[in-house]
Amino acid sequence: MTIDAVMFDMGGVLVELGPLTDLIGDAPLDADEFWQRWLTSRAVRDFERGRVDAATFAAAVVDDLGLSVSAEVFLERFEAWPRGFFAGAEALVREVAQRCVTGVVSNTNSRHWHHQRDGAAMRALFERRFLSFELDLIKPDEDYFEYLLADLALAPESVLFLDDNQLNVDGARAMGLRAEVVRGPAQARVAVEVHGVL
Repeated sequence: MTIDAVMFDMGGVLVELGPLTDLIGDAPLDADEFWQRWLTSRAVRDFERGRVDAATFAAAVVDDLGLSVSAEVFLERFEAWPRGFFAGAEALVREVAQRCVTGVVSNTNSRHWHHQRDGAAMRALFERRFLSFELDLIKPDEDYFEYLLADLALAPESVLFLDDNQLNVDGARAMGLRAEVVRGPAQARVAVEVHGVL
């Protein structure tokens, strides 16, 4: 079956994030452990679903991860973590959009969506937006993908989902989507070529 839609994760796929040390300092967490704990953290999930405010989120994350900074310092680091588009990201999305539907699929929050560097360009790039804080739904949960598919009105196997995290890709695959782990636009381009979009 041909691909009728390509869904791009934001952070790590289109937008460069700073190194983990910019966010968590000297906390003894490697990347795999951090992402496992981050994606399953109640505080993170609640914040990125728009259920708690930033101060509550920051205090809980500092406690959950055992960070040696105040909640205020962590929140400053968190807000500065997105560094803007990777080189080539916008061009790739525009090229794919000439072939099929495109959308952004992101566990994010109001602060990052509205105030990140290149935020205006990101918002202009996508009409189809599946943002956790707006939907009160979050990857990799089944109901997130159910909503996505219902909104697109497409068969799961005709949707290509690109994300930088294995947990989210596993969730998409469990719902029948074609999904690949990619980091940055170069790997994303390879994936869309392999799946016959470009």
